[in-house]
Amino acid sequence: MKLDDDDFALMGLPRQFALERAELDRRWRELQTQVHPDRFAAEGAAAQRLAMQWAVRVNEAYARLKTPLSRAAYLCELRGAPINAERNTAMPPAFLMQQMTWREALDDARTQAAVESLDADVTRAEAELLRQAGQCLDVDGDAEAASGHVRSLMFIARFRADVARRIDALDP
Repeated sequence: MKLDDDDFALMGLPRQFALERAELDRRWRELQTQVHPDRFAAEGAAAQRLAMQWAVRVNEAYARLKTPLSRAAYLCELRGAPINAERNTAMPPAFLMQQMTWREALDDARTQAAVESLDADVTRAEAELLRQAGQCLDVDGDAEAASGHVRSLMFIARFRADVARRIDALDP
């Protein structure tokens, strides 16, 4: 294990989108047990600092891999297709139309039921985009196509935060 290993190598997992969350959690706990700074208390400040670096690195890898969206984005980057969401905003026209429809529906929603129905539609679209990103990454080997799905998923994540705020605003 090296500090500059990619997250998958660090965690001892295959470099793929489909991961067993239980296995990721198990590997994280195992690694944290090995590198926790308290284990190095008797070895002095330098050993504790190094252990702290390891603990931080393991936590960063775990955080990136446990979330499907960040895992997909990371895989795209590892495979030479970085997301570059700030500079690359290209999306399929159908998804752009879907965004507009969702925004209008959220603006028009006046009841909790209407917002929750919209949220259910968005959740279904999110699940399908995650499935497509996984297909591109694990089966097709097409990181470029996966990066497009990831950009769409990033929009959905932001939009779902707007939906949650609307739900909170409608709560009595």
